[in-house]
Formats: sequence, C-alpha cells, structure tokens
Amino acid sequence: MTMRNRGQWIAVGVILGVLSFALFAAVLLTPEIRRVDPGSDAPDFHAVDIATGDSVTLADFKGEVVLLNVWATWCAPCEAEMPSMQRLHDSLSTQGLRVVAVSVDQGDSSRVREWIDERGLTFTVLHDPSRRIEQVYQTTGVPESWVIDRRGIIVKKEIGATAWDHPARYALFRRLLAAK
Repeated sequence: MTMRNRGQWIAVGVILGVLSFALFAAVLLTPEIRRVDPGSDAPDFHAVDIATGDSVTLADFKGEVVLLNVWATWCAPCEAEMPSMQRLHDSLSTQGLRVVAVSVDQGDSSRVREWIDERGLTFTVLHDPSRRIEQVYQTTGVPESWVIDRRGIIVKKEIGATAWDHPARYALFRRLLAAK
C-alpha cells in the first residue's frame, strides 16, 4: 500500500466516523415522534373559532366525544362529506357529541365563514391558516378525521370523505357517548 492510498483510507475512515457520530447524535437529540393513530392520545392543537374569533385548543373539548375533521373550502370531497357531518351533529349534539371541523385554508377567516354560512353548517368550525394541525396530526391530505373519546384517546381515524350519518357510525358515537 502506498502512502497516498493509506492517506485516502484514513480520510475515508474519518469521514465515516464523523457521519456515524452525527447520525447517532441526531437519533439521541430528536424528540420521539408519536403516532397519531387509534389508541393514542389525541394531540392538542390551536385554531381560531370562526364564529367567535376566540383561540381554541383540543383541551377546550376535554371530557366530550369529538369528531375532529381537517378540511379546506377548495376540497370537493370535504364539501361532499359536510352534509353528513351536519346530520350527525343535528342528531347527536344534544347527547354531547362535538363535531369540530378545522379549516386549513390560507388567509383570513372571512372566506371560510362565508363558505360555512352558504351551506348552513352549525357545528363548530375552526380555522388554522398556518396548517400546523396537519403536522401535529400527520395528515396525508384533506379531508381526514379522528373520533376522540371523552378521555382524549383516538378511537378511529378516517382518511378521505366519509358518510358520517351511516348507521354504523351512529352506533359508534352512541356507544362512546354512553360511556362515562
């Protein structure tokens, strides 16, 4: 082995050592990524209530059964599922169900408010123009929804538009609402 080859191998060894150390340090210093799936705690988030302008968090709904929906006004499947969410709200809100739809539209809340008013939706609508909720809930797109029990545990996750007024979904919500 020539002196030049030996020097190149030492350089390769040093580079591999530095990369290994950097990878090891990154793994140790990176906070644990929590899955947002059924069985896990529903992570908190911040958004603005369209009706009141107040800042709202998931903690504000503690002790309630929540259907949390992430959506946008420009999303056709989101619009398609909204009537079934309204029917679910109309049927079960008096029993304690909270339907909470978080818009991730960018810009101010006026366009979202107009969209909601045009469709006569009366459940809780929040706005998160920063779209932070998408990161917190690890969404793959819109719409996505989570059913959260009174203890704040995710019971079900739905990707895509869903018929929320289907008898099987009513049965799920009635079961959750009956549990104290």
